[in-house]
Amino acid sequence: MAHSTSARKRIRQNAKHNARNRWRKAGMRTAIKGYLDKLAHGTPDEAAEALRTAVSVIDRTASKGVIHRNQADRRKSRLSAKLKVKQGAAKA
Repeated sequence: MAHSTSARKRIRQNAKHNARNRWRKAGMRTAIKGYLDKLAHGTPDEAAEALRTAVSVIDRTASKGVIHRNQADRRKSRLSAKLKVKQGAAKA
């Protein structure tokens, strides 16, 4: 158990930041799942709109420092590649 005042404050801050980061990460995962659902069951246009929303949430999560910038870029790249496959299949 922490004894100093600053250590106690640090524990409180860590708990608060941890909760906020978990909330942001969960929101990001929800946006990604919504996109993947639209990709599987919706039209390519609906999927493209859901991708824009998911990319926005991913960028916001990275800008807050919850995930690394490279991880955000990797996630966006993989999601957009899936959309390209879907759009190619829709045209064929």
